[in-house]
Amino acid sequence: MKLYRFILAATVVSLLFVSVPVFASGTDDSIEASVKQSFVFKTYLKDDDVTVQSKDGVVTLTGTVSEGSHKTLAQEYVASLPGVKSVENKLKEKDEVPAEQSDIWLISKIKATLLFHRNVTATETEVLVKDGTVTLRGNATSAAQKDLTTEYVKDVEGVKNVINEMKVPSTAKKAGETKMGVNVDAIVETIDDASVTALVKSTLLFHRSTSAVNTTVETNGGVVDLGGTAENAAEKDLVTKLVSDVHGVKKVINNMTVKGAKPTTN
Repeated sequence: MKLYRFILAATVVSLLFVSVPVFASGTDDSIEASVKQSFVFKTYLKDDDVTVQSKDGVVTLTGTVSEGSHKTLAQEYVASLPGVKSVENKLKEKDEVPAEQSDIWLISKIKATLLFHRNVTATETEVLVKDGTVTLRGNATSAAQKDLTTEYVKDVEGVKNVINEMKVPSTAKKAGETKMGVNVDAIVETIDDASVTALVKSTLLFHRSTSAVNTTVETNGGVVDLGGTAENAAEKDLVTKLVSDVHGVKKVINNMTVKGAKPTTN
């Protein structure tokens, strides 16, 4: 009997030591698999050479990306995955990194900003920059889309002026024809929640008016829950507007606290 108890106790102890690395290994495998299947990596980072290695929830990113915005997006995506404790971003840009606020840097940032929004179309918009003055050319599906493109570009850090020369079709859209931009949601069946979270965080980071906003982002089934603080009600409303226009977002619940606002009482 004593021998049986000893064997049983030894077995339990051994399982405790074995189960932890097995669990960790399973989580690491899940993290790496999620990256390969994600909307962000399949759509935005598909032409980049990114290797993801996870060890006990600590993820290391290595390889090369075409531009700085992709490096940021990759980190934001991985950080949003369940089980990730921290991210070490060792990604490098393929070409020489342009100086901040330079014309080339601005073009890259503007294109990335437009790419995350569903109601404008980055692929149909040509971006030219000279000393901070941005000229937009190409095609817009409507005057509303053209105006929204101007609004978004004006809010990119470093932009001094926007000249929008985009062409709008003279004929009005027929009833039932689609809205303003290319709807990525219609191209793919679902956009995973971690990708939505990453796109939302990157969007707020790229827009000048919200780059310093202290915001938490959680996504469940495409419903985005925002927390944190805003300087004023206008800033909170702007965050809601920008997030609502991000690919994959079905609904926005903005629980941000406005600084100085009196708490509501029942």
